[in-house]
Amino acid sequence: MDDESPERQLNLHLDPEQMAGVYANYATVSFSDYEFTLTFARVEHEVDEGDMTGVVVARVNVSTRLMDDLVDAINDTWSKWRTREGIKNLPEAPPRDR
Repeated sequence: MDDESPERQLNLHLDPEQMAGVYANYATVSFSDYEFTLTFARVEHEVDEGDMTGVVVARVNVSTRLMDDLVDAINDTWSKWRTREGIKNLPEAPPRDR
């Protein structure tokens, strides 16, 4: 892009039914030569015997190029979250004598 191009913004539409999102506590990632598939599921982990049961709540296919950007975005966001949590969990400094 040249410096004289106007800045573009992305405006996404979200249906009200989708606003709450879905909960997942399990994910798998698979790939082919052309795309990655991310499968998110809600799994019952507290099963003592037999197979665990679960339900797929979302499956997303992304291009290999988008996957590279997604990994970078996840790593950046994870780092920011860890830094914020680390600051919140610092021990209180003892009061200084004056």
